[in-house]
Amino acid sequence: MAPADRERLTFPAARRLRRKWEFDQLYARGQRLGNNHFGMTIQPNELGQARLGLAVASKPFGGSVPRNRIRRLIRESFRLRQHDLPDVDFVVSARPRAKGASAQELRASLDVLWDKVIVQCAPSS
Repeated sequence: MAPADRERLTFPAARRLRRKWEFDQLYARGQRLGNNHFGMTIQPNELGQARLGLAVASKPFGGSVPRNRIRRLIRESFRLRQHDLPDVDFVVSARPRAKGASAQELRASLDVLWDKVIVQCAPSS
């Protein structure tokens, strides 16, 4: 794999939402999408890249192992699709049904949501 390819598929800090005010702003002004496994709040940004924030509650998932499993799947899905996505900030939250779902089901569920965002945020001609 060439160095440019490795850089393309990384998940640098600039692509992450971490601060409480960023989440609060997104929840207040963002558009909501969802399906059985995930909820997503989105808002266009002016940064020239998509950014991801995670909201996986401990109550429906119990301990850290199932919660971190869901987080890893979301991050990996975003990492692979980040260059296909529009310049949007995302907060992805896992719904309780995600706990018992297989990794394949979760990836497919996220792919449907990423595709929905691409269609909704496509520039109109």
